[in-house]
Amino acid sequence: MLSKIRLLYVDDEKGYQASFRRTMRTEKALLIETASDGVDALAKLEIFPADILITDVKMPKMDGLALLEEVRIRYPDVFVVIVTGYGTIEDAVNAMKAGAYDYILKPFDFDAIRMVIEKIIAHERILKKGMSFAKDRRNSHRFENFIGQDPSMFQVFQQIVDVAPSNATVLLTGETGTGKELAAEAIHFESLRRDGPMIRVNCAAFTETLINSELFGHEKGAFTGATAQTKGQFEFANGGTIFLDEIGDIPLTTQISLLRVLESKTFQRVGGTRAIKVDIRVVCATNKDLSEKIKEHLFRADLFYRVAVVSIHIPPLRERKSDIPLLASYFTEKYHTETKTKITGISGAAMRMLTEYNWPGNVRELANVIERAVIFCKGREIIPANLREDIKKASQEKVFDLRLSSRSLLLGESTLIRRVLEEENWNLKQTAKELEIARGTLYSKMKKYGIEKPQ
Repeated sequence: MLSKIRLLYVDDEKGYQASFRRTMRTEKALLIETASDGVDALAKLEIFPADILITDVKMPKMDGLALLEEVRIRYPDVFVVIVTGYGTIEDAVNAMKAGAYDYILKPFDFDAIRMVIEKIIAHERILKKGMSFAKDRRNSHRFENFIGQDPSMFQVFQQIVDVAPSNATVLLTGETGTGKELAAEAIHFESLRRDGPMIRVNCAAFTETLINSELFGHEKGAFTGATAQTKGQFEFANGGTIFLDEIGDIPLTTQISLLRVLESKTFQRVGGTRAIKVDIRVVCATNKDLSEKIKEHLFRADLFYRVAVVSIHIPPLRERKSDIPLLASYFTEKYHTETKTKITGISGAAMRMLTEYNWPGNVRELANVIERAVIFCKGREIIPANLREDIKKASQEKVFDLRLSSRSLLLGESTLIRRVLEEENWNLKQTAKELEIARGTLYSKMKKYGIEKPQ
């Protein structure tokens, strides 16, 4: 964020707008703008690029939940905070599920508002601190690629920044594709060892007979085919960090040797007798439940306690869906730059399909889907036709949820029209057909509700 934080407050009650401006104007770090409903807010965002948007839920034309959905799609880097009354906590729960950063209860407790704003600023500060090593352009994987605005990711970033300067062994847990290797790289490049080597070893890629040699090296004649002395990855990592991915797949015999390295910083090459001392930082990762492997006597308990001095869990993408628009936009920019296409973004309908999908392959799968979509996109925006068939099918099977904050017929009709227009990429003929109304009727209703195609 810039030195001045741009905040847009949205509320249809003029009294609350005035009260908000009057009380918060003492906060010198804030630039405050107000809007009277969701439609007005979207118009304001085009000329006032807010860092934080605080919105009431119950408003005419477009309510707070519908506004949240639009902002998550159009402006994924904006932090959205929902305001709700004591009797509508369900709205707050729905908002958090839909990607709100936090919620505030009415009537206002301005101290609570300040705390939320301070938390968001701290979130941004942690990200910037984590990106400090990005000045070294030699590094292809940087903390800036480890994207997340969801509060659960803020906790991950905070843990990374806190543990990085130490020499503590770190265990990263999480499903495949969540970004454990990026987290390991962030720990290394934020540490005092950033100028040393970062060695990566996929422990699942080696057989039981080869992994000791891969990790610790071997002496000439140690086994058939050992025609020369060979260094292992621990020696190559001296002065830096070694990242042991899929540590749960290491055989028990190798676990004993690994425990010795962690405790004494010494090891022997396969077939050797000389103790070799190294100065290394060990970061491990697994997608398995090591406590279950301990019960099955497949993983040593003493090794577990040694590698898990600090444990950081990377949540799956389905548990932080508010990050999907942010990630999808990042990957779109990345791949359209690489392929030199003229794609400007992702359509609202396509983005909704991406946010509704459960992503069993996590961030890695999302990156692959966007790369494929960029290749097949013929226009300026990625549209549903460019997405994988299973993603489109999963979206079609979902219940059509308008997320209305009231039983207002006018609100329901305007929200339905806007949703179908976006899903049909603002094709008026097809939208009228889907709504089962004449095109002239669609025109008049769009005018009535102030619905216009975004520029």
